Amino acid sequence: MVQKNGVAIDMPAGPSEVAIFADEYADPAFIAADLLSQAEHGSDSQVLLVSDDEICVENVQFEIQKQLTELPRKDIAIRALANSKAIVVTDDEEAMELLNEYAPEHLILACNNADEMAEKVVNAGSVFIGHYSPESVGDYASGANHTLPTNGYAKAYSGVSVDSFVKKITYQKLSREGLEQIGKTVEVMAEAEGRLAHKNAVTIRLAKTPL
Repeated sequence: MVQKNGVAIDMPAGPSEVAIFADEYADPAFIAADLLSQAEHGSDSQVLLVSDDEICVENVQFEIQKQLTELPRKDIAIRALANSKAIVVTDDEEAMELLNEYAPEHLILACNNADEMAEKVVNAGSVFIGHYSPESVGDYASGANHTLPTNGYAKAYSGVSVDSFVKKITYQKLSREGLEQIGKTVEVMAEAEGRLAHKNAVTIRLAKTPL
């Protein structure tokens, strides 16, 4: 309602999500806690675990069941987990290809080469680097803006920033010489689209004796 009245607000946000890449050195308890912290947001949340180590995935699944029993919002988390996946890949290159395609709202790199992996991130709302960077710190205290693109929109959008609330106006002023230089381009493109009035707006000016 506010946006319809011409006031800039944040982007339309869908269900919250997190994706985690975990290698053999990741602590399963850490990963389980990160997945559950996102799953307890809502039953429509999605959590994704990607790992190149099958034992890691098995240990994380065990930890999830262990930690679930202590959560007051466990019923919500359980429903979110039903919509979630754990995927085993062959190596970290395949992992990053998958994660960039998924374009998560939150991406946690829980691996020993996290800094190197972070440089390969193309699509993500916010990236949490290393074993001691839980997404919940981003929610509450680290200072990064946490209104982020969900549902794959990280492929095209960034998180909300001060720039999101700046209204921009563009200006252009052409001289007679400038219009002569660029005019032919406009005429050809306008004619190709069948927009003769667009073309004439240039042609008529150039046909007149300079003012």
